[in-house]
Amino acid sequence: MIKAILLDIDGTLTNSEKQITPKTLAALKRAQDKGIILVIASGRPTRGVVQYGNLLDMPYHHGLYVAYNGGRVTDCENQEVLVDITMPQDLVTAVLQHMKKFDVIPMIAYGEYLVVENVFAGMIHDGDRQFNVIEYESRCCDYRLMEAKDLVSFTNFPVHKILTAADSSYLQEHWQEMREPFKDTLSCMFTANFYYEYCPKGINKGTSIQMAMEKLHIQPEEVIAFGDAENDISMLEYAGIGVAMGNATDKVKEIADEVTASNDHDGIALSLYKHLDI
Repeated sequence: MIKAILLDIDGTLTNSEKQITPKTLAALKRAQDKGIILVIASGRPTRGVVQYGNLLDMPYHHGLYVAYNGGRVTDCENQEVLVDITMPQDLVTAVLQHMKKFDVIPMIAYGEYLVVENVFAGMIHDGDRQFNVIEYESRCCDYRLMEAKDLVSFTNFPVHKILTAADSSYLQEHWQEMREPFKDTLSCMFTANFYYEYCPKGINKGTSIQMAMEKLHIQPEEVIAFGDAENDISMLEYAGIGVAMGNATDKVKEIADEVTASNDHDGIALSLYKHLDI
């Protein structure tokens, strides 16, 4: 019996237009009507997932928000924080200092602000697409923008993750060098072709969801999870049924229990019809 549904956002819950398709929206609402808990798990901050939780009526069904790739878990009905883990301050400084060696754009969440060193230097390429990644991130996560002359000296507060962005081709060439000093002390991962992130060691979507599910007395075999990217792997491995979207990376498809249709073709809804009586 499924008691919880775990959902990544970008490339999974939402389609290419950043919308939840009507069929997927209806299927997830019917699941909640049967008492199944929805869990939105994203690399975004909590403020960046709330809009989707509200569309799904999650605050009325004891849903959970898993933000910062697992750094914070919040009960979206009463706002209770179930998990809250930040990076060691010395590693925050070390990562930001290390990033100065690369042609990347570091970004830090600071309350309602997204802090960068130059708000006008956000253009990157992802394949044939060119776009302003600072604007993209701020709009997706409902941030206001702030400039800091130097992120290293500015960032003296608790940080859940450090997000870096660059041309996707550049990251493919340099991610190993970017990770090398921190491979044993932090969790480092791609969350999109153009995003590479640093999080506390051992903290990912899977570990934080496990902590939250244990508090709710829900077992892994009572959970189904949907994802498409590298940072979803731990969540799919934790769940009794791990489902890769049709648009998922090959690495995600390899570890998944099954593969459904893409995010543009109601992959979540089709899988739920298969596993649930909705």
